[in-house]
Amino acid sequence: MTIQEIQQEIVEEFSMFDDWMQRYEYMIELGKSLPLIEDEYKTDDNLIKGCQSKVWVHASLEGDKIAFTADSDAIITKGIIAILIRAFSNQKPKDIIEANTDFIDEIGLKEHLSPTRANGLVSMIKQLKMYAIAYQTQLN
Repeated sequence: MTIQEIQQEIVEEFSMFDDWMQRYEYMIELGKSLPLIEDEYKTDDNLIKGCQSKVWVHASLEGDKIAFTADSDAIITKGIIAILIRAFSNQKPKDIIEANTDFIDEIGLKEHLSPTRANGLVSMIKQLKMYAIAYQTQLN
């Protein structure tokens, strides 16, 4: 699936819920299914700067696609990074770099987060794209 198709799938899933409590519960469930980062990668280097809670992200190039794993010490944050990883993991660096993140606004996530969590969300997206840029230069 393309990034856009996955993002559309996420938007459709979130639209099934009537209120934000149900959406938060769904995000927590998504966080539980997150491909967990190995303990050896839970280092300061993999910590996302700008997040109130701790979020670690590890990226590895598998063939011509990037695989992301992550973890967080906060359940909502874990759900947020799970959504991002679902959209961007196992995709080509170029596609990640060029992908828009409008689906975040479509599901109403930013407006339902505290300002510090919203800043963390932006930092997570930035970090995933930075990994993509680094791997893209390696592939060229």
